[in-house]
Amino acid sequence: MTQGTPARAENCRFSRLWRADFRLPAACNRQSTIVNRQFREWATVLADYWTLTKPEVNLLILISILAGFYLGTPADAGPFRFLRLFHTLVGSLLVASGTGTLNQFIERRYDALMRRTAQRPLPGGRLAPSRALGFGALLSAVGGLYLALLVNFLASFLALLTLATYLVAYTPLKRKTPFCTLVGAFPGAMPPLIGWAAAHGRLSLGAWVLYAILFLWQFPHFMAIAWMYREDYVRAGYLMLPSGGREGRFMAWQILGFMLALIPVSLLPSFLGHTGLIYFFGALALGSVFLHYGVRLALSKSKALARRLLFASIIYLPLVFGLMMADKTRI
Repeated sequence: MTQGTPARAENCRFSRLWRADFRLPAACNRQSTIVNRQFREWATVLADYWTLTKPEVNLLILISILAGFYLGTPADAGPFRFLRLFHTLVGSLLVASGTGTLNQFIERRYDALMRRTAQRPLPGGRLAPSRALGFGALLSAVGGLYLALLVNFLASFLALLTLATYLVAYTPLKRKTPFCTLVGAFPGAMPPLIGWAAAHGRLSLGAWVLYAILFLWQFPHFMAIAWMYREDYVRAGYLMLPSGGREGRFMAWQILGFMLALIPVSLLPSFLGHTGLIYFFGALALGSVFLHYGVRLALSKSKALARRLLFASIIYLPLVFGLMMADKTRI
């Protein structure tokens, strides 16, 4: 009996260790599951904040600012100022992101009524409105201060003016009049001016030509969106198009009228001597293709062609600005 006791004790210890070895992977798996769940929660929160900033809109804004900066840089300015361009883009992105966030904060109740926006972070209930308000205000303030300190006061002023007019004038007018697009086009065309002011320190005629191009471009772009989602807008009480059966005619005239003005205005840089013949014929060709899609939508009034016009507008703008930059002659 006494000889078997140590053996039994050893067997008991081995048995406990054996069971513990099998419990350890289970505990590790539970811990790993908790970590993965926390990571997914944080990733979802970060993605929601990213969505608030409207990154798809910001991309076109940054392209327009880049074009304004490059074209506004004087020929005798010496080496290209990449660091100033970097500061301009960062500061402008912060203000633009703050504008997009504050816009979603203001429109959160109406976004909940539209299918295409109902799952945004605020109407979807994933973020508290107070957090979005604070986030948007912080981005805007930091961006404006960043531009003022590291670029110049004029660029900062134009960026903050864009924010103020977009939120105070355009946003509430969307529920009051179909001519809200006209009002919104004024702040919407500011990005090239911000870039030009950052590079040049003042606004000359070339800057206002860029402003005019972007101003006119917005009408076919936003009319295509308004036509694609017109039922959604009506559901939320937005007057992007008039009622009473006039919406088709209004959309067609808005598109054709402003596109016919856009083509000659887009050729002005060549007449002013800022670009050469490559840009002239390239812009003429791009404008003609763009107009082709606009005419097709105006005649057919179909959602499919509205989507094609929207895609054409997204392609047109960077190509026109890119051609202008590639064929720049002087300021």
